[in-house]
Amino acid sequence: MEHSFDHEKLDVYRASIQFVSWVDEVLEQLPKSLAVANQLDRASTSIPLNLAEGNGKFTDKDRCRFFDIARGSALECAACLDVLAVKKRINCAEEGKAQLVRIVSMLVGLIRRTSANRVYEEQEEYGTELPKM
Repeated sequence: MEHSFDHEKLDVYRASIQFVSWVDEVLEQLPKSLAVANQLDRASTSIPLNLAEGNGKFTDKDRCRFFDIARGSALECAACLDVLAVKKRINCAEEGKAQLVRIVSMLVGLIRRTSANRVYEEQEEYGTELPKM
């Protein structure tokens, strides 16, 4: 694959394009009128678009802002997949979420490299159970 633009050289950009392709196959099986399907389409498309736009910015602060937006869109996609699974509209949410974990991890790396002065908390291991109340 010949690259014409810098953003096309990013592994995270290529992974996000693959995710968009995967989502498109999922969306073909869903009614167009389903609100969460529309949201998943828009959020998945937002990931590579924000990566491309952010990578073209000249300052680290501008670049980081778009990478943050792309990360938020990836997390939104994960929530959309959860909603679709709970509504029993799909049974492949884990496959998509595995792709998203990789995308989010790469985005966090880009954000950290682009924002040296930013303060971070140590990341906790996410559990599968909610705390008991």
